[in-house]
Amino acid sequence: MKGCSWNSISRFILVTLFFVFFFTSNHINVFAAHLCHPEQREALLEFKNEFKIQNSCDEGTLKTDSWVNNVDCCSWDGIRCDTKFGDVIDLNLSYSCLQGQLNSKSNIFRLQNIRFLDLSNNQFSGQILSSLGNFSNLTTLDLSQNHFTGQIPSSLGSLFHLTYLALNQNSFVSGGIPTSLGNLTHLTVLGLCGNNLVGEIPSSLGNLSHLTDLALCENNLVGEIPSSFKNLLHLTFLDLSQNSLVGEFPFFFGSFNHLVDLAIEFNDFSGNFPVTLLNLTKLSSLSLDSNKFTGTLPPNMSSLSKLVFFYARGNAFTGTIPSSLLNIPSLNYIDLSYNKLNRILEFGNITTSLFDLRLGNNNFKGPIPKSIFKLVNLWRLDLSHFNTQGSVDFSIFSHLKSLVDLDLSHLNTTTTFDLNVILSSFKSLDTLYLSGNKVSATNTSSVSDPPLLGDFNLSGCGLTNFPEFLKTQHTMRSLDISNNKIDGQVPGWLWTLPNLYNVYISNNTFIGFQRPIKPRLSSTLRYFFGANNNFSGKIPSFICALGSLTVLDLSNNKFNGSIPRCMGYFSSTLEVINLRNNRLCGGLPVNISASVKSLDVGHNQLVGKLPRNLVRNSSLEVLNVESNKISDVFPSWLSSLQDLQVLVLRSNAFHGPIQHTGFSKLRIIDISNNHFSGTLPSIFFVNWTAMFSLGKTEDLSNGGYMGTYYYSDSMVLMNKGQEMEMVRILNIFTSIDFSGNKFEGEIPMSIGLLKSFIMANLRELESLDVSLNKLSGEIPQELGKLSYLAYMNFSHNQLVGLVPGGTQFQTQPCSSFADNPGLFRPSLEKICVDIHKKTSQQSEMPNPREDEEEIISWTAAAIGFIPGISFGLMLGYILVSYRPEWFMNPFGRKKRRSTSTTTH
Repeated sequence: MKGCSWNSISRFILVTLFFVFFFTSNHINVFAAHLCHPEQREALLEFKNEFKIQNSCDEGTLKTDSWVNNVDCCSWDGIRCDTKFGDVIDLNLSYSCLQGQLNSKSNIFRLQNIRFLDLSNNQFSGQILSSLGNFSNLTTLDLSQNHFTGQIPSSLGSLFHLTYLALNQNSFVSGGIPTSLGNLTHLTVLGLCGNNLVGEIPSSLGNLSHLTDLALCENNLVGEIPSSFKNLLHLTFLDLSQNSLVGEFPFFFGSFNHLVDLAIEFNDFSGNFPVTLLNLTKLSSLSLDSNKFTGTLPPNMSSLSKLVFFYARGNAFTGTIPSSLLNIPSLNYIDLSYNKLNRILEFGNITTSLFDLRLGNNNFKGPIPKSIFKLVNLWRLDLSHFNTQGSVDFSIFSHLKSLVDLDLSHLNTTTTFDLNVILSSFKSLDTLYLSGNKVSATNTSSVSDPPLLGDFNLSGCGLTNFPEFLKTQHTMRSLDISNNKIDGQVPGWLWTLPNLYNVYISNNTFIGFQRPIKPRLSSTLRYFFGANNNFSGKIPSFICALGSLTVLDLSNNKFNGSIPRCMGYFSSTLEVINLRNNRLCGGLPVNISASVKSLDVGHNQLVGKLPRNLVRNSSLEVLNVESNKISDVFPSWLSSLQDLQVLVLRSNAFHGPIQHTGFSKLRIIDISNNHFSGTLPSIFFVNWTAMFSLGKTEDLSNGGYMGTYYYSDSMVLMNKGQEMEMVRILNIFTSIDFSGNKFEGEIPMSIGLLKSFIMANLRELESLDVSLNKLSGEIPQELGKLSYLAYMNFSHNQLVGLVPGGTQFQTQPCSSFADNPGLFRPSLEKICVDIHKKTSQQSEMPNPREDEEEIISWTAAAIGFIPGISFGLMLGYILVSYRPEWFMNPFGRKKRRSTSTTTH
């Protein structure tokens, strides 16, 4: 009876629990179905409609695809709601392909309870809105990897609950770091890398004592590290790289016991190696590249017992590498290249974990130490520019079987390297640099099972034959055999290597090209440099089949015939065409690839007019057609090209008056030795704003030169009547040359404008030659204030009035003022008795146009300094008239160095 009763009770309990679970479960489902508030769902849908989806985006992966009206918004991708009240608290739209401008009336601001907002890795534009400061509950804000502009709003400093703030890689964000960010005392992560931030680091950031990650890299920050940073004792990650920070590295960093990763490369820190860093026993990565550190490395570096990466390239360290550094068991990477290390090092009980050792471009002298054979695990070794002063025993490298990347270029050795031996010894090689050494490369095709190379540099190795083993190198990416003595024809199989990216065959004696043996050519070739050879005949049409070319340089050869029309039908990758100094004839192709940024066809025999379709080349920066036979009017229609910076029309048959509007970015213009006529409009100096802003906005991403990493624009300028070749053009160089035309009339009334132009930009004018013209009026008195004016010539004109004062004028020879009957100055009258006399020089001076035209030739050159950068400045006509990055992670930190290539 008891058992029966117990069974009844059990059944009752089970039935009861079932119904409780059933009804509770249904209640929860009903609640979940209605968790999202209707007004918040509506706000999110309207927010979605505010933006476009990028065309290249895979629609199957879009988070907003799940955002539909008949589904609970709390179940949408990227949305999380508060389970108690149903409010949207997380909005994560990172990598959502959204494009458009975020404005103050956006529906996102209707979500007032939001705590997590991630809009990173999209294409949002416009300013970072101060309205974001109204999200008072926000703990995470990530706007990185977008196109936001303007300044960081100070209102973000009112987000007192914020623990994570990332605004990285919005390259148009400018201004300073708001001091109000120092109010965010709960912040643990702050990322501001990859913007255009300026000024000093505000000391208020020292209030952020809970910070673990701070990234301010890739900006334009200046000054010293604030002393308030001594409070940031919880930092594990600090990246201040790629700024302009100065001073000695602060001693208080020795107390940062949690620091694991420290990057301060590409700044101007100075002094000795910061020994305070030796206290950071948890440090794993230390990057000091490209600063101004001096002295020797400390002998007791073994205290950095967990160090894996040590980068100190591009400083001025002397002495040798301390053995304590080499003995750190965890150390994998050492880069001490481009320093002044000068003592021969020996490798003793070196750590076997060392994979990467770069010691190139130091001051080492003497034999390479034989103990290098102990580095058996090395996969990269750079000993370039090691001044061996004798022979090299190559057998010391024979134990390094794991080498993938080997750089032995420029060893100053008497040894001739046998390429066959090298190829037989290292089966894993991908990168081999032997440039600047003597190399024997005969019978290389007989090497059995050579390594599959990717990057091969034999520049300047005395080669006389094209290495035949390359025929089977299907993995080859970059080939440099420039500056050798290779003649004959370039083999046709070269263009069929499927992975070829760069080809450098310049400065040899090649005479032609074999036709490719396969109809299908490389689709990967981007850079082809074939300048300074003996190529002749027509430009081979197969070049147009290299559909991925970015740079084509065939300058300084003997090509004849017309420019292939197919050059107008390259893919959208072609940026540079350099065909200067050949024997090309005919006209420029009607169509030039619209992606071209630099077009140089100077010193040929081209005729006709400039093709009007050039106006389609909206990215054109350099146009040089000098020394041809082109007959056309001034191309004022080119003023619509907003990026045009260099325009050279010198020595052609251009004619007619100058009509000019625009050209706001023009830095260099040379229209000398043509048939231009009429008066010179003063408006030139109004619109050429790039010349007035000289030194303020120049791009220094390529070391301050026009062009890209692989190519530098060059040109020839006239200076003091002599041709001056600029192998690379400084971005801050400006030049104007209008000499040798038919301009007439008086000096324009715009001389007042020129006066201000002088005071703004010509204070370091170095040379001024306005001789042999028919200039009238007075010499501008402002020229006497130009303290760098070392050479001047006003002779053979019709100038009158008082010669300006100033030491520069007093030190000029009398001939600089001769044959100007109206000039006077007491000091000149005493020493230059023939200042008013006509000289035979003027009457005997050859002038091929003396019966046809009036030549007004003005020359100016200026050489000055913007801090740390030397530059020249030439201004011509009216006043004194006379090679391409382009003008070339969550914190946005760029990869410090490639693991597969070595930069030279």
